[in-house]
Amino acid sequence: MDTLIATIDPNYPDPEIIQRAGDVIRSGGLVAFPTETVYGLGGDALSADSAAAIYAAKGRPSDNPLIVHIADMASLERIAVDIPDAVYLLARRFWPGPLTMIMHKSDEVPHATTGGLDTVAVRFPSDPVAREFIRAAGGYVAAPSANLSGKPSPTSAGYVIQDMDGRIDMILCGDDSRIGLESTIVDLTEAAPVILRPGYVTLDMLREILPDVTMDTALIRDDSGQAPKAPGMKYRHYAPRGEMTVVDGTARDVITYINERTQHDSKEGRRTGVIASDEHLDRYRADVKLGMGADGDSETYAHRLFDTLRHMDDEEVERIYAERPAGGMLDDAIMNRLLKAAGHTLVSV
Repeated sequence: MDTLIATIDPNYPDPEIIQRAGDVIRSGGLVAFPTETVYGLGGDALSADSAAAIYAAKGRPSDNPLIVHIADMASLERIAVDIPDAVYLLARRFWPGPLTMIMHKSDEVPHATTGGLDTVAVRFPSDPVAREFIRAAGGYVAAPSANLSGKPSPTSAGYVIQDMDGRIDMILCGDDSRIGLESTIVDLTEAAPVILRPGYVTLDMLREILPDVTMDTALIRDDSGQAPKAPGMKYRHYAPRGEMTVVDGTARDVITYINERTQHDSKEGRRTGVIASDEHLDRYRADVKLGMGADGDSETYAHRLFDTLRHMDDEEVERIYAERPAGGMLDDAIMNRLLKAAGHTLVSV
């Protein structure tokens, strides 16, 4: 397949390019597009065939639900039923933006889009290119992240091209994603709302609107027979090719431990990498060392994380060691991604 690659100015989106991308979706094709979280891989959310094409392009299990992206609140009532008041309360504060809400689906949404579930995950992105594209596509775009399944999500067009060139019809190349982590997902179909995936919209922020929100602390394991209600709950995500370990402890102990491990790996001929705060980076010995910002600057860490994991692949790193981040507003979201990338390999020293 020949993939059309189109560069688009986020401040002045070319309407002809946007319309062409929309026409691709309407005709059953797939388009990768920028959002404020990560790049998405879009298809017609109301078409089972399009959902199947998304799964095939990513190599993604078909029981892993897709998020339906909309570009205005009026679109919601076509795809969801029995919409609780909580949806509108949260939308007033966080939409458009990096929040996905799960509600009961209408018959308009095929089970192929929802991973076989009777619920639908919906997001209204803030990125202007994404919104114009969704409108041109008919208003309902199903879109997981635009990467091969299991790999780190792409926050820049270059990595989308690396994964998707030749696999989909079109790639809209805009700016790098502003946030760098996928949206927060909150399930509003149960008696009390539950966060199924942490993100830029934090638990504390949600509790300002809905005080009874809780965090799902028992995410489904890989060997669970249960179907995931949200993307990323069941399957390994964000994984670099190299074997990765997250290390927790005091700065001195973490640095000592990682340096011992990288020295051992180097003697065995393995290429090593370290992910650490800018303050500690010079104290490590490794082939590749990548800084994640200052201690406690979780927004910078989040923005750099997926590109950092991708860079480790580019550098052919075989063993990766990551400091546990020093907290911050996005600590839950960052640790969720780090542990998934590491296959939940966490060492405390």
